[in-house]
Amino acid sequence: MKENEKHIAQLLLQINAIKLNPAKPFTWASGWKSPIYCDNRKTLSYPEIRTAVCDAFVKMIREKYPEAEGVAGVATGAIAMGALVADRLGLPFVYIRSSAKGHGMENLIEGSYQPNQRFVVVEDLISTGGSSLKAVEALRATECEVLGMVAIFTYGFQKAVDNFSEAGCALDTLSNYEVLVQSASETGYIGESDIATLKEWRQSPATWKQH
Repeated sequence: MKENEKHIAQLLLQINAIKLNPAKPFTWASGWKSPIYCDNRKTLSYPEIRTAVCDAFVKMIREKYPEAEGVAGVATGAIAMGALVADRLGLPFVYIRSSAKGHGMENLIEGSYQPNQRFVVVEDLISTGGSSLKAVEALRATECEVLGMVAIFTYGFQKAVDNFSEAGCALDTLSNYEVLVQSASETGYIGESDIATLKEWRQSPATWKQH
């Protein structure tokens, strides 16, 4: 476990941006029953944690994507953090809507950009990767180059791994599900008996049922 991944996981648990409750599963918008719920937008409300996440993104982008010429945030969860990261890097910022605006210029991408401009896309959470990769497709459709995507957290579903691979898009995350579960266990947030349940859910989230 990388220390920075563990640190981010602990911060997310600390402010309840991620909640784990195997005994009383949450219901996602998709209808899935889940022992985990994630809302990384909460990081914006805590200045020290907001800064820690921003710092981690800046370090990651400088190391992995030094040739980046712009930062793109995925609406709506990653707009604010993406703008903070772009500001720290001194780079242009745009954000990508989930669907084109229904009036005016009917923009899908808000902000100024040029063909062949090299972007890093910032996302708050990776589930299956479907909606995140639509943002990548939108940028590519304007002839911009997408160097890769960076996100705060991923559930690590195989479906997401496959989707990013098929799209030819690199994905780097500040923390992930395996690190989170291990960290939660070490701090006593969850008991030993919960670990098997959490691992079982991750293997087949669409069909998982509480025992």
